[in-house]
Amino acid sequence: QVQLEESGGGLVQAGGSLRLSCAASGRTFSSYTMGWFRQAPGKEREFVAAINWRGSSTYYADSVKGRFTISRDNAKNTMFLQMNSLKPEDTAIYYCAAASHSRIGVRDLFKNVGFWGQGTQVTVSS
Repeated sequence: QVQLEESGGGLVQAGGSLRLSCAASGRTFSSYTMGWFRQAPGKEREFVAAINWRGSSTYYADSVKGRFTISRDNAKNTMFLQMNSLKPEDTAIYYCAAASHSRIGVRDLFKNVGFWGQGTQVTVSS
């Protein structure tokens, strides 16, 4: 059983920063592509960013490119999302995700998510 637990969400003013964390347990964390998704009220869940098992390859949605940075620490079974220059439209519940198997690349995570976290709320005020 894989467990993913997000933390670090909160309320921030536009232009501010937040750092989300995702702690993983239950399997070999370092073997799988991981990523972040978000869901705003009344909207579908959307892809935000992904990182491969070694941390050598990343992929971002156009809406966050240049503002968000995804990273991981395999020794601590933890993934991060550094969010800078936040905008009100970034307001959403942010979900941590893990690929369903080990051969999924960063560009294919969005259609091959095997496990989800419970989500953490990020609210950006204008």
